[in-house]
Amino acid sequence: MAVKVVKTLLPPAERQVLGVENALPGEARVLWAAERSLSGERRGLRAVLPFLGPAFIAAVAYIDPGNFATNMAGGSQFGYMLLWVVLAANLMAMLIQSMSAKLGIATGSSLPEVCRDRFPFPVVIFLWIQAELMAMATDLAEFVGAALGINLVFGIPLFIAGLLTGVLAFGILGLQAWGFRRLEAAIAGLVGVIVIAFGLEVLRGNPSWSGILGGTFVPRLDGNASILLAVGILGATVMPHVIYLHSALTQKRIVGANPGAKRKIFKFELVDCMIAMGIAGVINMAMLTMAASVFHARGLFNVGTNLYQVFSGLDHYVGAHSGLVFGIALLASGVSSSSVGTLAGQVVMQGFIHRKISIFLRRAITMVPAMIVIGIHLDPSRTLVLSQVVLSFGIPFALIPLVMFCRNPKLMGNLVNHRVTSWAAYGVAGVIIVLNMFLLYQTFVPTA
Repeated sequence: MAVKVVKTLLPPAERQVLGVENALPGEARVLWAAERSLSGERRGLRAVLPFLGPAFIAAVAYIDPGNFATNMAGGSQFGYMLLWVVLAANLMAMLIQSMSAKLGIATGSSLPEVCRDRFPFPVVIFLWIQAELMAMATDLAEFVGAALGINLVFGIPLFIAGLLTGVLAFGILGLQAWGFRRLEAAIAGLVGVIVIAFGLEVLRGNPSWSGILGGTFVPRLDGNASILLAVGILGATVMPHVIYLHSALTQKRIVGANPGAKRKIFKFELVDCMIAMGIAGVINMAMLTMAASVFHARGLFNVGTNLYQVFSGLDHYVGAHSGLVFGIALLASGVSSSSVGTLAGQVVMQGFIHRKISIFLRRAITMVPAMIVIGIHLDPSRTLVLSQVVLSFGIPFALIPLVMFCRNPKLMGNLVNHRVTSWAAYGVAGVIIVLNMFLLYQTFVPTA
């Protein structure tokens, strides 16, 4: 039976019922623990625990099958050279996702809702349409990746594997019926599977530590192919749909009753963001490192562009069922990120145009493009890489409005961006735009 719980937080001397709603027992425990953390009754790690979760859901999008494709391709073709791109992309992700979380805490609204309230109607419609297109590209990569994982692990034909992916995604989304904590725990568990898998793969691959250090801290690119992969890594890492989603995950999860409480909530959520995005960054670097040490070091520069070859190559060159471990990680990534992508699609539609459809209907609809790709036998690995390049073009349309709102003191109150934070975020958007424009130029303008 549901219990009533206070979700607005004040110091003990001033505590009062300012917002009461029904919550499931598991949620109630989390909310009361958060109350004690904000009042100072819980300290240290125990104080942070109730606030962990939203960033882990967002972080799943940073280790989705698109990341597998771009990191495998980057590591096999260029060795450790693009590790600095992975590091930079994840630092960008920390900055962007922390601002998205902050917007939800400060305003009680998601980014699409704030856009709807503050932009002219034509601008809102444009942003909604492009956000839906980005969501389609995202879901295509995640769904195809999960189906490919099932195919690799169990040998099930790819089309049937796609249908099974839909069933698994429905199951994870159904956990919301038991409260947000069940969903967060399931997603965190799948992230744990990926962490363990790539920890094993890197240890077995015997990487060059000098190569890792050089690739991480010495920025360089080598021709159009490396630029394409760099843009793909950015698109796979800084995901536009979770910029929208993260603000929705924090907007009503734990609500501060006053500016001081909101600032405390943000500090805890910032820890959540740093931990989750840090883990995602380590996983991405481990992916590229594994491809570099196993394939590039052996002169197999094109193996990483085909995930089937990665699967068989790991078994052949590393052994110890390394291909199976890779397939399990890909499956965990695809199923979890596909569920998160569906949640993001709901946030986009409901926020921009104030319309809502059943989350299960949305999941069923967004399965269609992926099933078409699978059904007509397009190369799934190539599809994954190209989808990530497409996604990088949608980042500025989410990021620039986010920065505009977060630097507005009337909207954000005491959580308004510091000037340095805003300029850093604009710099991130500028880098992504320049890279995309350069990629278009190199692709469509013939060289003499």
